[in-house]
Amino acid sequence: MGKDDQAGASNYMTPAKVLDTVKWIKDGKVYRVGRVYENAMPKFGERVFVLRIPGSPTGGPGRRQQLIYHDEFLSTEIGQTGTQFDGLGTSASRWARTATRTRCATTMALTQLEINSAYGLKKLGMEQCKPFFTRGHLFDVEAVKGKMMEVGEEITVADLRAALQKQNMQEADIKEGDAVFFNTGFGKLWIKNNDKFNSGEPGIGLEVAKWCIDKGVCMTGADTWATEVVPNPNKDLAFPVHQELITKKRASTNHENLDFTGFDRRPQVPVRLRLLAGADQRRHGIERRADRGDLT
Repeated sequence: MGKDDQAGASNYMTPAKVLDTVKWIKDGKVYRVGRVYENAMPKFGERVFVLRIPGSPTGGPGRRQQLIYHDEFLSTEIGQTGTQFDGLGTSASRWARTATRTRCATTMALTQLEINSAYGLKKLGMEQCKPFFTRGHLFDVEAVKGKMMEVGEEITVADLRAALQKQNMQEADIKEGDAVFFNTGFGKLWIKNNDKFNSGEPGIGLEVAKWCIDKGVCMTGADTWATEVVPNPNKDLAFPVHQELITKKRASTNHENLDFTGFDRRPQVPVRLRLLAGADQRRHGIERRADRGDLT
């Protein structure tokens, strides 16, 4: 990745990687792992999700067949509610401020003025991200712990290795350009207990983030709203995993608020995951085999 590159970890999606991924598809069974977008879902901070059908019907009836149709009006932070995808423009680090500008370190060491506009990012927007079609690996940390993980509980590399063993997988199976996902069980609170879901979360810390970088992982994701542990054990840090993986290293993108409850996660039942890049997103294809414990 050159210094001016804006595609980040999606550069791993080469024709060779796609062809290698296809080899793992055997049964063609599809699962949905994205959430349904609705007003009742938990939302970070003061974000909103409001959907209206204006007119109901919006137009018609018309012509001989009395055709009617419906439009939708949506008011929301379109890339930051529900199942969502964090690209390179998601986060930055402010390192200097003057009366006229804020300088921030992003993956390209750009200033805020060089990135921001009232009508979208001028650089590092999601349109720069290439489509993902890759093998993924689901770490069922909830099964390792024997319970739903709790707010502030950090997933360690030791936890990942325990999950690999339990799922009959090998660490060497994780190749450059693969994706990794973490099931904490915390997603079971979705809509059922939004206050607790929003109060913090279990997730990975800097130890696992650096492990992902060493593996050449292209994407992380979880059944939580940030994938990383919140609050961080170091009280001086806020969302350092985002900065490590995305801002500093361009090492991976991040997929949040996934739903892993819809498929069989027995240790010997693997799944294969196809991801198409987006912002708000709930289209996922998963195909499983019965001879291994990974997800692609």
